[in-house]
Amino acid sequence: MPTIRFEQVEKSYGAVRVLPPLDLALDDGEFTVLVGPSGCGKSTTLRILAGLEELSGGEIFFDEKPISDLASKERDLAMVFQDYALYPHMNIAKNMSFALRLNKTPKAEIETKVRRVADMLNIGHLLERKPAELSGGQRQRVAMGRALVRDASTFLFDEPLSNLDAKLRGKMRTELAEMRDTLDKNMVYVTHDQIEAMTLGDRIVVMSEGVIQQQGTPEELFKAPANKFVAGFIGSPTMNFLNAELTSKKDVLFAKGDGFELPLPKPLAKSLNGYAEKTVTLGIRPSSFSSDTKIGTPIDLRLVVSEYLGAQSTLVTRCGDAEVLVEHDSSSPVRTGSQLTFGVRTDELMVFDKNTELRL
Repeated sequence: MPTIRFEQVEKSYGAVRVLPPLDLALDDGEFTVLVGPSGCGKSTTLRILAGLEELSGGEIFFDEKPISDLASKERDLAMVFQDYALYPHMNIAKNMSFALRLNKTPKAEIETKVRRVADMLNIGHLLERKPAELSGGQRQRVAMGRALVRDASTFLFDEPLSNLDAKLRGKMRTELAEMRDTLDKNMVYVTHDQIEAMTLGDRIVVMSEGVIQQQGTPEELFKAPANKFVAGFIGSPTMNFLNAELTSKKDVLFAKGDGFELPLPKPLAKSLNGYAEKTVTLGIRPSSFSSDTKIGTPIDLRLVVSEYLGAQSTLVTRCGDAEVLVEHDSSSPVRTGSQLTFGVRTDELMVFDKNTELRL
């Protein structure tokens, strides 16, 4: 598999710049996820890599060889789209083998590859059916199978699960994770769903407005986000952000705001030297609240609504005028409008610069 490198890659449509100069290196054999909100440039990046869009500047290298002048079919890539794009008049076996037949691959080899991939995706019993006879999840498996039989060096996935219902998405995520561990291939996956990114990616690249905000393992992005955007995008439910002023009392630094005053842990306070008496943004994850008020520092919140999710509930509460999300054990029901007290694990607090939005 090639090592893929973007060097100052740009894309513009007329006067509209979609991708500012982009630098990105994808390691050999890595499952890389490009994630971000709609319009952030992730699908454009993938399509440029696939040769479906011409770049406006810069270059892409496979093992340090420039490939921007190569046609899509010459790049040894296989792509799975959001739209299944299956031929309705062909059965599943012919849909999966279409590229192989175009390349005049021997019939016996085609049958062996199609059967092997179909069995891996649990669609071996569907090979004689037409796409209209399959469910959405089965058709998505066929689309993946069509890419896999090509045995390309790199597989590209453009939001392949977005058309599936929640249950099927969860099942397909599991199958993709198993496939990732089975195949020794480069995989580049585009999604706006941060849960898909967290569960599938060896490395996640978070994008916003065509700019890479941060890249790293799921754990790195969750525990050490570079800025407020990454902190708010990675993690579900999303991180709470509260306006706060840093105040110092008896050598302890506090984040004080409307309805709260929380002491900051010493390592964080030390890194904030020089920020005392300044306004910042305080970040608190919903999982950082405990119903045991002996844990951490107490905070009073008013319950607006409880969203029951089974074993866990997400509580929508108010702290002053700010909305605060709290993860809560569903076995302890709470009443709308009630005043609740939680303990905040202050060692999990994050502080962001009010202007630059960088984590301090």
